[in-house]
Amino acid sequence: MLYKYKAVSESGQVLEGVYEARTEDDVIAMIRNNSYLPVSIEKSDTRGKSLNIFTTRVKKKDLAIFCRQFYTMLNAGISIVKCLDILEKQVENNVLKKAIGRVCEDVQKGFTLSEAMKKNEEVFPSLFINMIEAGEVSGNLDTIMERMSIHYEKENKIENKVKSALAYPIVLSIVAIGVVIFLLTFVMPTFIGMFESSGVALPAPTRLLLNISYGLQNYWHIFIPIVIALIVLARLYSQTESGSLLFDSIKIKMPGIKKINIKIITSRFARTLATLMASGISLLEALDAVSKVVGNKVVAQGIRKAKEDVRKGAPLSRTIKEMNVFPPMLNSMLKVGEESGSLDEILTKTADFYDEEAEVSLQNMTTMLEPIMTVFMAIIIGFIVISMAMPMFDMVNTIQI
Repeated sequence: MLYKYKAVSESGQVLEGVYEARTEDDVIAMIRNNSYLPVSIEKSDTRGKSLNIFTTRVKKKDLAIFCRQFYTMLNAGISIVKCLDILEKQVENNVLKKAIGRVCEDVQKGFTLSEAMKKNEEVFPSLFINMIEAGEVSGNLDTIMERMSIHYEKENKIENKVKSALAYPIVLSIVAIGVVIFLLTFVMPTFIGMFESSGVALPAPTRLLLNISYGLQNYWHIFIPIVIALIVLARLYSQTESGSLLFDSIKIKMPGIKKINIKIITSRFARTLATLMASGISLLEALDAVSKVVGNKVVAQGIRKAKEDVRKGAPLSRTIKEMNVFPPMLNSMLKVGEESGSLDEILTKTADFYDEEAEVSLQNMTTMLEPIMTVFMAIIIGFIVISMAMPMFDMVNTIQI
């Protein structure tokens, strides 16, 4: 639960903010531990948050650079406040820059780094905050920063591979749609008069194209708002609980993209769980954190169920196997890790393996999509050209007769 609070110091300095806690007493304890006196505390209602069509987020690349630079300075013996001050000045992302400034101010007021970051959870991921908190407790904040920099560098690499794989098909699709619209709205109308004056019966494909061309020319002001509305509605629906479950279910079931998505999810699951456990976080807490960052709501539900089974005493390898989502190799590696007591090391190697597998699969998909999209584009344009040429052949035959 989030609580809005207002506190005052002995010198009269007023402090306001938001703090995540289970009860109001926990908020009071936090305020008093920082030598402030609570003035008012109330629940922060987050249910009324609107759905954003376009959200501004900090990229994983920015987080990776932030963690790497933070680790370097901490390892050199620079204080946290000084690190934050330096990072605020040199970070290029404006959203992250402002958040670092707010965090720096809160740390100077006596908050821990994790508490200050919790107040900016729209910028800093929950996984990152949990890891920072673990680093503060263990006294290994610099090591945690290094691990998180590696984690986000790997995540950024996977995201870039996915974007690169999808770039060519998307560009080719846009070009194909543009060419088709150009032919139907500018080229096709020049033949309409000739077809009508010839008196020749038009073939069905030609009549279909003429009707589409007529609709695009005369009702484009209706089609465009409808298309935009459908895109916006789809975007909004994907942000709802039922919508995200539907789309995420399609991602891990649809042939063609199923294997790639599962490999990426497996890599993310293994790497995140390994990073958390290597940092001293318990398995149950780690599974809870992994479920929030795995990137698929359906898989996240399965991980939360697995966590409850582990809480009851079931081995992790068996609960993951019962999800029927992850590859058999992950189940085997988890079993080996549990028996050998080196689960974090085994998971790291598993994540590296599936990183490479996902990269190969993405490359293969790109190689296959290029000729398929080219042939598809050729068929569409060829159909339009043939449909326009068929009445001309009939006109020539009529003239010869």
